[in-house]
Amino acid sequence: MKLERIKDQKMNGERQNLRVRTRDYALRIIKLYESLPKNGAVHVISHQLLRSGTSVGAHYSEGCRAKSKADFISKIEGGLQELEESVYWMELLIQAEYINENKLNPLIEESSELIAIFVTMVKNTKLHQSK
Repeated sequence: MKLERIKDQKMNGERQNLRVRTRDYALRIIKLYESLPKNGAVHVISHQLLRSGTSVGAHYSEGCRAKSKADFISKIEGGLQELEESVYWMELLIQAEYINENKLNPLIEESSELIAIFVTMVKNTKLHQSK
């Protein structure tokens, strides 16, 4: 019983950490959006980035309240798609020379780390779902 309580506390801590991390990610995306021009193609691209980057945490939060493992997987995979889309828009901003690559590298690295976490969550849930 005590071991289960420790595992629950650890999971809740990890869950809370990921909530904070995805919220901070959204805030970084918002600050990036606010720093870019609001005209032409850069505005269209940055607006797409704003939408995808800020929805990651929402998908994660929804996943935490999922009604089933299948529902959890669906929500987390939605967040994963939004992370991958966000990387796409950031790469486009760099390649179109709207922003310096060095400025976006930390945010792209955070995206990659979150992608790895989300992929692991889906894989582990699918593995345990079949048991």
